[in-house]
Amino acid sequence: MNETGAGRAIRWSTVAAVAAVAVVAGWVSYVHAYDVVAAHGEHGILARLYPGTIDGLIYSASMVLLDAARRGVMPPPLARWLLTAGIGATLFANVLAGAAYGLLGAAVAAWPALALVGSYELLMWLVRHGVAAPSGSPGVVPSSVPTDAESAAIAALRATLAAGNPLSGRQLETRFGLTRAEATRVRQLVTAEANGHAPEEN
Repeated sequence: MNETGAGRAIRWSTVAAVAAVAVVAGWVSYVHAYDVVAAHGEHGILARLYPGTIDGLIYSASMVLLDAARRGVMPPPLARWLLTAGIGATLFANVLAGAAYGLLGAAVAAWPALALVGSYELLMWLVRHGVAAPSGSPGVVPSSVPTDAESAAIAALRATLAAGNPLSGRQLETRFGLTRAEATRVRQLVTAEANGHAPEEN
C-alpha cells in the first residue's frame, strides 16, 4: 500500500519542525557554551571550536546507538555513557551561562540545551522507525524495513524460540522498527520453520 499525500505531509512537516528546533536551539546553546568557555581562559579559534566537542560527542554517541538499533544488536555501553556525558556537559554550560541572572536566568539558559537534545532524539526516533525515509517509487512500500533489520528480527526470534521464550509481535516491532505486517511475516516464517516447513522463496 502506497503512502498517502497526508502521510507524506505529516512525515515531512514533522521532520522540518524537529530540524528547525534543533538548528535554533543548537545555535543558542553554542553561543552560551562559547561565552562560558571564553570567560574561563580560552580565546580565539580554540574558544569557537571548543563547544563543538560537546555537540559532536552527542551526535557521535547517538549515531552509534541508532546504528545498533537498526541492525538489531546491543550498543556498546560506552555509547550510552558518552551520550549522557555530552547531555550533562551541554546542560552545565548553558546553566552556567545564565547563572549570573539568578535561578530564573539559569532555567531560561538551560532550555535551549534541553530543546536541542530533545529534538535530536525525536529526529533519531523518526529515522529509527523509518518515518524519515524518503518515499519509494510507485508500487513500492515506502515503510519497508531494510533487509538487515528484518534478518536480525528473524535471527532473534529463532534464538528466543529455541530458548522457549519467543519474542512477541510487539517486541519485534519495537526492537527492530518493523511494521505490524512485517513482524507478522517474520513470526510466520520462523513458525513455519519450527514446524518443519521450508520458507517460500520469493
